[in-house]
Amino acid sequence: MIRNIQDEIIRLKKEKNICILAHSYQAAEILEVADFTGDSYQLSVMAEKTDADTVIMCGVRFMAETVKILSPEKKVILANPHAGCPMAEQMDKEYISSIKKEHPDYAVVAYINTTAELKTICDVCVTSASAVKIVKNTDNKNILFIPDCNLGSYVAKQLPEKNIKLLNGGCPYHSRVTESDVETAKKLHPDALLLVHPECIEKVTEKADFVGSTTAIMDFAQKSTHKEFIIGTEISIAEHLQYLCPDKKFYPLSIDLICSHMKCTTLMDVYNSVNGNGGEEITLDEQTISLAKKSIDKMIELG
Repeated sequence: MIRNIQDEIIRLKKEKNICILAHSYQAAEILEVADFTGDSYQLSVMAEKTDADTVIMCGVRFMAETVKILSPEKKVILANPHAGCPMAEQMDKEYISSIKKEHPDYAVVAYINTTAELKTICDVCVTSASAVKIVKNTDNKNILFIPDCNLGSYVAKQLPEKNIKLLNGGCPYHSRVTESDVETAKKLHPDALLLVHPECIEKVTEKADFVGSTTAIMDFAQKSTHKEFIIGTEISIAEHLQYLCPDKKFYPLSIDLICSHMKCTTLMDVYNSVNGNGGEEITLDEQTISLAKKSIDKMIELG
């Protein structure tokens, strides 16, 4: 049954000139029908380069918005309209504008995991992979890093020469992993390397053998000669790596590392989206696209 649905999705996307993007946290059956898989910003760049008329995002809302910002001429569909991002929605334009007034000499650095509206008042965007490099290359010594205080703390530790102000925000899934989880996992798997995402708290990242973005974690695991790994990011990555490297063993750092927003997109959501009976078209006004794109363009310039 699943294979039949996948085959129909593949047929329809070719017939209708549709490009399907799937974030790495999506289920395996969705990744199999996607044209591109990877991290959020990486996917939006791939969408920009394709000649497809329509792009379907199997991920969350801010990712679909970023695709629309970079490809305003394309029709962009979010496969499941309920797929949001708690971190991206923690801080709004009004709140950050008030913080900017209190700290006018600070450059606002926004994690790509923010809404299009919030990006319009930020100086530069970063990804988890590029954050340290972008902040280092930012002329301003004073940095307001939003919204993830854990990623911001990780960046601050690498760049003591910068004065980085953090706010109380972040990924509720990555931040729930504890030092105790690390100790338990290492006791169960003493020969495994610990690979974690910088959205985890400092007491977790400081015990890791490798800290990096989702894509970086997957690359490290696939290229390493080591045979066992504890994966400190969304639980699906340990599963995907098991398929990619059947000769190696992968263990989730915590079974609580499950993003319900990522998991709400189903293969049938994708089918209904390509069939024209589901999903939500992402629309942004020209001013929002123009202003939000400036922060992304600045990221490219500094990166």
